[in-house]
Amino acid sequence: MNIHEYQGKEILRKYGVSVPNGKVAFTVDEAVEAAKELGSKVTVVKAQIHAGGRGKAGGVKVAKSIDEVRTYASEILGKTLVTHQTGPEGKEVKRLLIEEGCDIQKEYYIGLVLDRATSSVVMMASEEGGTEIEEVAEQTPEKIFKEVVDPVVGLTSFQARRLAFNINIPKELVNQAVKFMMGLYKVFVEKDCSIAEINPLVTTGDGRVMALDAKFNFDSNALYRHKDIVEYRDLDEEDVKEIEASKYDLSYISLDGNIGCMVNGAGLAMATMDIIKHYNGDPANFLDVGGGATAEKVTEAFKIILSDQNVKGIFVNIFGGIMKCDIIANGVVEATKQVGLSLPLVVRLEGTNVELGKKILEESGLNITSADSMADGAEKIVSLVK
Repeated sequence: MNIHEYQGKEILRKYGVSVPNGKVAFTVDEAVEAAKELGSKVTVVKAQIHAGGRGKAGGVKVAKSIDEVRTYASEILGKTLVTHQTGPEGKEVKRLLIEEGCDIQKEYYIGLVLDRATSSVVMMASEEGGTEIEEVAEQTPEKIFKEVVDPVVGLTSFQARRLAFNINIPKELVNQAVKFMMGLYKVFVEKDCSIAEINPLVTTGDGRVMALDAKFNFDSNALYRHKDIVEYRDLDEEDVKEIEASKYDLSYISLDGNIGCMVNGAGLAMATMDIIKHYNGDPANFLDVGGGATAEKVTEAFKIILSDQNVKGIFVNIFGGIMKCDIIANGVVEATKQVGLSLPLVVRLEGTNVELGKKILEESGLNITSADSMADGAEKIVSLVK
């Protein structure tokens, strides 16, 4: 789950991590009022969407008067920002962060990620802040420094100090930088983050170390113990189909293809997408109905797949272990009748009660193509769609 920059800064502030003063605004009048309350000579008007690259897309403006705040807020609110992370469709700006300006001396990068290679949290730092870290990694990898954190000990002050020296934080500000990094690590662990990224981290003319931006991503599996984080969820920033899927405990991710997939089990779902690609098809989604799918779940899964206008055919690939094939077959038949399915539908069943499941499909009288194997099913649906 992603959150907005202003929400990330609220969390950092609670942990004693230094951030500029700012207020969220949903209207132009609120933006102007926020700027007046801040009383800063320079005010930054920042679009709040779940994507990076906002500045390059015209979503960040520096205002030197209240009139400019009003002008920039009017320009940005309601605008569709297209960045390298939004895709060509872009995202509409529905809220702004109105923030005090600060005297930036130097920009840096600090980030925390889960490194699967070491099974540890890794803190990364670079003195090339303000630019895309991917570009730095590609062009000047020697400027990225890493500290692998022992999960038992946690981030130590000497590790944070070493990073501060490696990225050339001014000596008089090293202690502040260490405190900043320790606080950021505490947020990462206690809030079950999967990513925490400060880009840029800045040093200021009045001798402060601050987070000028804040990007957080949280482990969805841990949200049950973070009700305060769940309250930050902005449904306007999420795919409507993915929101609907979450209501029925379906694992769904929208993709760009035209073959809808309904599978039980994440590994089988990945393999199904791979084999569709192998036969020169394009999956429209990842959809795992889970091991204990009911007929109702299957019906809802069909509705979600069909809500994607790009879908031209559906491949149902079920291995009945815990889930019995006859239950899935009944769900497929019921869903097909309910939604009035006219698109090609290929179903491959294997496992518990497979013969009964196939019999239910055959006797349904519906236009359902059976497949003997995963490969057979993928080949058939690709052929039917084309």
